[in-house]
Amino acid sequence: MVSKSKTGLFALNFFLVASLFIIIAFVSPYWLVTDGKLANPKFVKIGLWEVCFNGFEEIHHWYDTVFTGCWWIFEEEYYIIHDVLLPGFFIATQFFFTITMCSVLASMFLSYLYLGKDKDDENYVTLLVTLGTVLVIGGFSGIISVVTFGARGDGRDWMPNWEHNDLGWAFALGCIGVILLFPAGILFLVEARVHKYKRLHEMQSRDPSSYSMHERKVGYTSGHTDI
Repeated sequence: MVSKSKTGLFALNFFLVASLFIIIAFVSPYWLVTDGKLANPKFVKIGLWEVCFNGFEEIHHWYDTVFTGCWWIFEEEYYIIHDVLLPGFFIATQFFFTITMCSVLASMFLSYLYLGKDKDDENYVTLLVTLGTVLVIGGFSGIISVVTFGARGDGRDWMPNWEHNDLGWAFALGCIGVILLFPAGILFLVEARVHKYKRLHEMQSRDPSSYSMHERKVGYTSGHTDI
């Protein structure tokens, strides 16, 4: 691994913790859980992709189906209650948190490239900007997701026995992970800005005859740009 600055290392640490929390939240069925005070709760827990019932029966449908156990949320047996199981706010939660998850996966690949990239590489600054931007986008998408679910998830118009349903630990991990994406992304952008100005300063202090054609183009296009 090529040596990195303190800013870059802090950014990586923020990203590692954020990615761990987000991945756990993404796959865990503990976004909304029963509080355990009911002897036989019809609803047990739900995550983005899995739901657990205990004798749940939707009274608004002309079916005698009773749902028990934990199943994938798009299981064929659940098709008759999709309008109950997948309201608009929950679909939005899934959509935006999936964007966040994709941002994390893309950032893992970019972080791997960052660890092996030398500071003098001509694409180093571009890589930092791309990595920081992807993380910030993932953070904003995640904020939309967790705020949407936090506002509606434990409401009285969704899961049965709503007064005994609480937001779960997986939701809390998702919130923390999403928040940590912002300092990670911002620090990578700060690192990119620092290296950009270092390069411009080095180019201005060198003998013009020693510039490569690429450096002359960079100096010409970037020399009068203020960030």
